[in-house]
Amino acid sequence: MRIFLTGATGFIGSALVPELIEAGHEVTGMTRSDAGAQALRTAGAQAHFGTLEDVESLKRGAQQADAVIHAAFDHDFSRFVENCEKDKRAIAALGSVLAGSDRPLLITSGTGVGSGEHGELASEDVFNTTHPNPRIGSEIAGNALLDAGVNVSVMRLPQVHNPFRQGLISPLIAIAREKGAVAYVGEGHNRWPAGHLSDVVRLYRLAIEKAAPGARYHAVGEEGVSSREIAESLGRGLKLPVVSIAAEQAQAQFGWMAMFVGMDMPASSALTQARLGWKPVGPSLIADLDQARYLEL
Repeated sequence: MRIFLTGATGFIGSALVPELIEAGHEVTGMTRSDAGAQALRTAGAQAHFGTLEDVESLKRGAQQADAVIHAAFDHDFSRFVENCEKDKRAIAALGSVLAGSDRPLLITSGTGVGSGEHGELASEDVFNTTHPNPRIGSEIAGNALLDAGVNVSVMRLPQVHNPFRQGLISPLIAIAREKGAVAYVGEGHNRWPAGHLSDVVRLYRLAIEKAAPGARYHAVGEEGVSSREIAESLGRGLKLPVVSIAAEQAQAQFGWMAMFVGMDMPASSALTQARLGWKPVGPSLIADLDQARYLEL
């Protein structure tokens, strides 16, 4: 297939490009810079200049493709709500040129929006339009396209990691350095799901090849890693003390990250594994954190 990939030069996208090419697909990746375009060409992909804000550039990229993977997201989490709204507009633009065809669109969300109401593992089959996580907007936009006949499926991401980056955990490293300590909230029992980068990009490929309308997938290798385990690993790597703080101290310690640090967000990928025959095999989150090159982070 000729696949148009947004976010093609990002953390996930730059690993997804070779995964798709090695499977025999042609890839056109969206980039905003000459350096990004060169990186894409070096990897064997074509470059398409565009941005999430420029919906016409998104439409042009999707128009020429047999399939679209939307992996881009503005990761300035200090403007999370605004960026979720921007993602909704991008999804609507991509889907608008796919209507009337069976060309698949795979969009990206987070496992947190699959959480139920009673603390159970987040599930692929949960779709709650009133979920408080603003990222639900991306799936609402996708569902509107699905109702209009567009072949849309959803990839929900946990904390995606390798030894260099670890999702929302990466900003915690800078915060810990600034504060002189690695902190967690309360007893640190709250959990975050995780998935190794190599497993995640393989799942993206399987999902776009399956192209099942309305499907939701969880790229989860570990259902939940406790915030205390994460903090202790960071403390070892950074050689900083590890401390527990009260919930009311979270804003002062973490700033914009305070909205996330105490959340319990375990997630399952059992249905994903059964539906796609996908088995996560990559290293664990703690193994990657323990191998992290902190002088380079």
